[in-house]
Amino acid sequence: MLSPGDRFEGYTIDGLLGRGGSATVYRAHASDDPENRVALKIANPGTDCSSRLEREFDYACRVRHPHVVEVFDAGPGWLAMQWAAGGPVKNLATIPARIAALGQIAEALDHAHSLGIVHCDVKPANILLTEHFFETGAILVDFGNARSVGEKAPPETTRITASLPYAPPELLTGGAVASATDSYALACTAVEMVTGRPPFTATTQAALTDAQLHRPPPRPSRDIDWLPTAFDSILAKAMAKEPADRYQSCAELTRLITRVVRD
Repeated sequence: MLSPGDRFEGYTIDGLLGRGGSATVYRAHASDDPENRVALKIANPGTDCSSRLEREFDYACRVRHPHVVEVFDAGPGWLAMQWAAGGPVKNLATIPARIAALGQIAEALDHAHSLGIVHCDVKPANILLTEHFFETGAILVDFGNARSVGEKAPPETTRITASLPYAPPELLTGGAVASATDSYALACTAVEMVTGRPPFTATTQAALTDAQLHRPPPRPSRDIDWLPTAFDSILAKAMAKEPADRYQSCAELTRLITRVVRD
């Protein structure tokens, strides 16, 4: 662990932002420019995630979009990227604001898809807010699991507890990924943004995996009085088990959700 004031590859550590199983993210600034603030992601000692960080840097560089995290620099086992000072998307207090953020992320995902790139890990934890959200919006982070359209993602890379509530069936079975892979995960994220919890919950990874593979999409309107049944219908299509049966555009999905939640 690095401490405030420590230096690393031309950056000075300001504080800890988060720690995962394979990497730790610090708030930092360029040592020669205190105003140049970044998020510094560094592989944890004893882990082998260099290839994942390289993938994350490469794909984020290729996508380049106002609502995709900007990456600045990288080296063996680390990368420096845009610091999202607003924190996670859950910090937004109202549902309309949260849905607006998802609409921005949908634009970023559709742009990535037009380049033949699928994010493969869309979830609330990977949607962060810029310092002035109502001016510059939300950004999508962590392209470490990204794949090319049509590529098969090894199922073991997605069997992570934090991602299972948002993982479409093809990721869990090693199927080919497509734009519909991200639209499914975005739909799961939308459910949590609106209802406060993901569409499926379970006490074990096996049970949660089984739910994603076999259980029908939820019907939140049954439990939330103000939510129209049209929301359920949107989820039924967005979370279809077969990718071809889903919305092929993330923007179309969020436009529909915005319309029914607003009405």
